[in-house]
Amino acid sequence: MKKSWMVFALLFTIVFLITSCSGQVASGENARDTEAILKQVQSGTQGVTMTFLQDLPPAVVYDQNELLSIVEVKNKGNHDLGAQDCFIQITGFDPNIISPVFGVARSCAESLGTLEGKSVFNTDGGFNQLEFSSTNIILPDGILEYNPNLNFVTCYNYVTRANPQVCIDTALHQVTAEQKTCAVKDIGMSGGQGAPVSVSKVTVEMAGTQAIFGIDIVNNGNGRILHPQTDIQSCAQATQLTHRDLDKIEFTVSLPGAAVNCNPTSGIVSLNNGVGKIICKAEMGISPAFETPLQIILNYNYIQSMQKKIKIISTPR
Repeated sequence: MKKSWMVFALLFTIVFLITSCSGQVASGENARDTEAILKQVQSGTQGVTMTFLQDLPPAVVYDQNELLSIVEVKNKGNHDLGAQDCFIQITGFDPNIISPVFGVARSCAESLGTLEGKSVFNTDGGFNQLEFSSTNIILPDGILEYNPNLNFVTCYNYVTRANPQVCIDTALHQVTAEQKTCAVKDIGMSGGQGAPVSVSKVTVEMAGTQAIFGIDIVNNGNGRILHPQTDIQSCAQATQLTHRDLDKIEFTVSLPGAAVNCNPTSGIVSLNNGVGKIICKAEMGISPAFETPLQIILNYNYIQSMQKKIKIISTPR
């Protein structure tokens, strides 16, 4: 009898532990922790970054040795990059001396399929390593050294998403402040939205039943914005870009349940000295004051580079 009671108690304890644990949220997955992680994921001013592995490329190399460079590329923003969304290419060398293969554009997501952006499951974002090599270096006769300044160019397509919560009050002067749930005010948006281009501020005005929004855009990265239709696989080549391709961003702005009309009407905003502005209007009808997200999507290509000067010397013979 005593043994049976002990078995029953053990079974009861096991069942209790299983049922009590099944309803628990794993560490780091409760609402407060997720809120903090979301804030981290949805902020920041970086997109794609690249660094050299140490001594790759080397500062000095013999002409009979292989020229090898390994680039580590990271997606520190929150937009995923597919195989055709990001490329790295090397320029700045004479293809008659260093094999042209060394400068062939390579996908940032090579062998991965997708170079993931940061998320609640991966707050660091994805990374990859790309190897560039030239086994064939040919110095012209009588030339003892060659000193090219290698230019590593990254071109990628990126998307910025901003969702500031704005106050809509079509009865702005008709009721007391105590009856309102929110006040119409400008929204500061420092810290970025997890991309090199960000919305820095949204101004909000009410003109009767019409809401007017001023959306300020800024390039926070160390690169240049390109029109989203440019060819990112060959954008490292100077002949592929014109001034019309520079500093152009495609945008959409929307509000739940309302039509939004914006200027520029083309849906393309140009930046000057790294800043630009969109003006949007929406007819809201008559309603009590309420808050709602203003959904802003910016689509653009981005180009940035880093350089390293190397020395190729003739092998003693």
